[in-house]
Amino acid sequence: MNCQNCEAVVPTDAEQCEKCGARLLNRRVIFGAPRTEEFRLTSEAELIEADESVKDDADWQFPAPIMTSAVGAPAQAADETAQPLLCGGFFRRLGAFVIDCIVIFFFAALVAVMALIGYKVGLAAHGRSISWDNAPPLMILLTFGWTLLATAYFVVFHGMEGKTIGKWLFGLRVVDSEQRTISYRRAMLRWLGSCGFGCASLGLSFLWILWSAEKRGWHDFLARTWVIRD
Repeated sequence: MNCQNCEAVVPTDAEQCEKCGARLLNRRVIFGAPRTEEFRLTSEAELIEADESVKDDADWQFPAPIMTSAVGAPAQAADETAQPLLCGGFFRRLGAFVIDCIVIFFFAALVAVMALIGYKVGLAAHGRSISWDNAPPLMILLTFGWTLLATAYFVVFHGMEGKTIGKWLFGLRVVDSEQRTISYRRAMLRWLGSCGFGCASLGLSFLWILWSAEKRGWHDFLARTWVIRD
């Protein structure tokens, strides 16, 4: 090992150069070599180390038990101030359904006009005009188109945001048991239940909303949905 000041050879365990007296800066750690200096903590270092040990011990301690009497009052006050969940009633849902029927009727009329024009043009190409004899294919096509339109309307809107145009105007929303927007599959099941139960029960499945405590129809029980007020 050489001194950084005079380049003189010095022992590896020396603290300063024997030739020039400079303090050695490039000491290397030699395993097994005896330590010539005993490390001691100063008063400030001892205080810092003591504080850190206390913090480390505190980190491993379990938190103090929570007193139920201390937190019971705020929790009870929060429950009292929380607004109860309101379900959509029969007449509010009926009003929303009427608005939806008006919207569907508008689009159905638009589809009917376009189909009628196309049907007339097709018959005119063969030198024929529309009559009661060739009208049944058009009626079947329109019935299929209207059914598909109504299905897409309710399934897409309920699966997308949980509300149709009518429900949006009346502040209603279809949700699941966790108050989340339902999936498109559940919206499809709900729509099939509405049509199936409504026709089979002659409308009793919808009137069940009047007697249900949660304002749910048979199709809501089938799809496990709720209609709530926003």
